[in-house]
Amino acid sequence: MAKEIKKIVLAYSGGLDTSIIIPWLKDNYPGCEVIAVSGNVGQGTELDGLEEKALKTGASKLYIEDLRKEYVEEYIWPCLKADAKYEEYLLGTSHARPCIAKRLVEIALKEGADAICHGCTGKGNDQVRFELAIKAFAPDMTVIAPWRIWDIKSRDEEIDYAEAKGIPLRISRETNYSKDKNLWHLSHEGLDLENPANEPDYQKPGFLELGVSPEQAPDEPTYITLHFEKGVPTALDGEEVDCVTLIEKLNAIGGKNGIGILDIVENRLVGMKSRGVYETPAGTILYRAHDYLETITLDKETAHFKRIVSDKLAELVYNGQWFTPLREAISAFVDETQKTVTGDVKLKLYKGNLIGAGVTSPYSLYNEQTASFGEDDDYNQADAAGFINLFGLPVKVRAQAKKNWDL
Repeated sequence: MAKEIKKIVLAYSGGLDTSIIIPWLKDNYPGCEVIAVSGNVGQGTELDGLEEKALKTGASKLYIEDLRKEYVEEYIWPCLKADAKYEEYLLGTSHARPCIAKRLVEIALKEGADAICHGCTGKGNDQVRFELAIKAFAPDMTVIAPWRIWDIKSRDEEIDYAEAKGIPLRISRETNYSKDKNLWHLSHEGLDLENPANEPDYQKPGFLELGVSPEQAPDEPTYITLHFEKGVPTALDGEEVDCVTLIEKLNAIGGKNGIGILDIVENRLVGMKSRGVYETPAGTILYRAHDYLETITLDKETAHFKRIVSDKLAELVYNGQWFTPLREAISAFVDETQKTVTGDVKLKLYKGNLIGAGVTSPYSLYNEQTASFGEDDDYNQADAAGFINLFGLPVKVRAQAKKNWDL
């Protein structure tokens, strides 16, 4: 017998999907109470007026949870330290979802909810990310995913439903991009972007929100210096700042210089290719700076093996498998590699480009004397002959053997 649904906790953003879901739940689960939960991971002004809107459309209450510090320290930094990227994508939505979903479950359990509802589509990755996190903390919780069961088939039909219900929207049919914004990034999907042949109109007013196109960036470069402690950025231009403020400052600096715009066709978890435009100014700067610092602080074998681990971590995060033993084990390995990733990185920002301008570390493995083309006391160039003879022995043996082969 199906469980009776009387209290539902909804992951609520106030966007198009979740705006219409509250009245839809009230229509389809008669007498149910809907409790809206919004996780603040840096949406900014998108949270303005959210409580009034949620209550007016039928929610009994709205939780707005400030998750920004937790999001950065427990989700973003582990991925930054690992240099984790999924097909160039810096995981902006991917690592925000488990952070939000974990708090969603905590509130659902506290409220004694019968079900958790989300507004993810049946074609997207986010449904997997939300639901795997829910399974990790509330394995028996009922999940309601309207996009997989209702009669609405498009975003235009969603707008029709909203208009019929008198629900105010911040978008129109002409500006109806599917967007996701947080402290780390802003994604754009839909409309003209669905055709990969179309160039995004970066200079169209209102399209880019975190910055400007490279053409509109200043003609003079901007220099910044970042300090890292064990792989974590802690200071900007000599001033220590908290993690949230650091990302906000770098978003402003990077956005002004046209940094962090990415247009890709990615391979979604659910099996299709999807085209999206991402704005990630701070993230792009931090990944570049961190990678630059690792060039002098990680030994060759660790650096090369870490690339393999980074790819696997990115795949796990993208696929919603944050709360898994393998993700935790990889993060533990990465933390071990970061013990010497401390130092200062200087970058030059110019019209969408990030150019290294100097890097130092008390744990640097770079030895100027050894690397120099000149003579030195710790490298005898004559030793290279014996090394090459041994290293090249398999090549030599095979070449000699081939003389007698009849191929």
